[in-house]
Amino acid sequence: MKIVAIIPARYPSTRFSGKPLADILGKTMIQHVYERAKQVPEVARVVVATDDERIYDAVLGFGGEAVMTAASHPSGTDRIAEAADKLSLADEDIVVNIQGDQPLFPPEIIKDLTAPLLGDKAIPMSTLIYKIVRPEELTDPNHVKTVFDNHGYALYFSRATIPFFRGEGAPPDYYKHLGFYAYRKSFLTRFVALPVGIWEASERLEQLRALEHGYRIKVVLTPHDSIEVDTPADLERVKAVMLMEG
Repeated sequence: MKIVAIIPARYPSTRFSGKPLADILGKTMIQHVYERAKQVPEVARVVVATDDERIYDAVLGFGGEAVMTAASHPSGTDRIAEAADKLSLADEDIVVNIQGDQPLFPPEIIKDLTAPLLGDKAIPMSTLIYKIVRPEELTDPNHVKTVFDNHGYALYFSRATIPFFRGEGAPPDYYKHLGFYAYRKSFLTRFVALPVGIWEASERLEQLRALEHGYRIKVVLTPHDSIEVDTPADLERVKAVMLMEG
C-alpha cells in the first residue's frame, strides 16, 4: 500500500481561466502546488492530471510528472480516477486529491488527511475542514461550508451558509471545506460508476455524490488554512503572503 498524490488541473474556468499557469513570483501556480506536494514525506509519488497540453507541457518543463486525461470529466474526482487507472495503482493504495489552486497549502496537512484511512479500513474517503475566521467567507459561495455529526462524518456540504442561525443564543462555529481528499483506489473506481445526484448537480460539489449514494466522508479539522485561488484578486493575496514569508 502506498500514498499517491494526484493534482487535477484544468485550463478553462468561468472565474479565472488559465489559473494553473498563472505566474506567482516567477513560477506557475501548478509548480508551486507540485513542489509543496513533493515535500510531504508520506507521499510516494506526485502526478498532475490534466486535459490540457499547455499544462502538461508546463509540468514536464519544470521536471514534474503528468498524465493526460479526458476533457469530459464532470469533476476532479472523475479525472483523478482516470489518472489512477493509468498509473496502475492497486486497490489498497490511497489516492490524495491535492487542489491545483491552493499553492500555499501546508504540507503537514496531508498526514492528517490520510490518517483516518490508515487507521480504519472501513472509511472510504476523508477530507479537510477549517474553522472559519474571516467573516466574508461565511456568505461567499466560493468557500464551501459543511456540517458534520458527532463522530466526525460529513452530513452535508453547501455553498450556502450552513447551519442557518436564527439569532437565538450564541451563534455556532462555521467550518469551510478545504477541498483536499483522500480515497482508497477501490472506492474511486466505485465513485466514478455512480450517477451524478440531484444535490451534486445543484451545488456543483462532487463530494455530494458520495453522500447522496450513502457513502460516508470523514472530516478532519485542521488548524491550517489554505488560500484557494478562485479569482485574480485571490492570486494577488497569495503573492502578498509569499512575499511576507520571504
